[in-house]
Amino acid sequence: MISAARAADEDDGDATDDDEGSGGPVEQRSGVAAGGTQRIDKWLWFARVVKSRTSAAGLVTSGKVRVNRARIDKPAHTLKTGDVVTVTVARRVRILKMIAPGHRRGPAAEAQTLYEDLSPRLTPTAANSPRADGVTRDPGAGRPTKRDRRQIDNLRQRGR
Repeated sequence: MISAARAADEDDGDATDDDEGSGGPVEQRSGVAAGGTQRIDKWLWFARVVKSRTSAAGLVTSGKVRVNRARIDKPAHTLKTGDVVTVTVARRVRILKMIAPGHRRGPAAEAQTLYEDLSPRLTPTAANSPRADGVTRDPGAGRPTKRDRRQIDNLRQRGR
């Protein structure tokens, strides 16, 4: 059994650690450092840009993430409040300004409070614009027939 004096000494030691600003157990679990900074891979995951922290680290190492226009390649890069993050995800470029570090991966509404979206909005005409090679198909027309394929090939050959 622990004596009452020893238990009191242990309690005093914990209280002084919290008073010194050691981070405490809540900050250590959430990964948020003092001053509103956080690892980029954790923040991308908390902000629901990607589905897993591993895929966030993969985006960073593959060079698809920029912070303040500078390409980063380390998932442990420290992100500060006010930094502008440019991410390429699923053939779409997202520009996000960090407003706050994340504390947990919560619902989408909570995740949207972590950033301000600076990405340009896609217009409906830009999303449905014809392809660069000039070949368009009606939505729902399905797979092209052999005759359609020949006509497409002829169009492409004339364009060269």
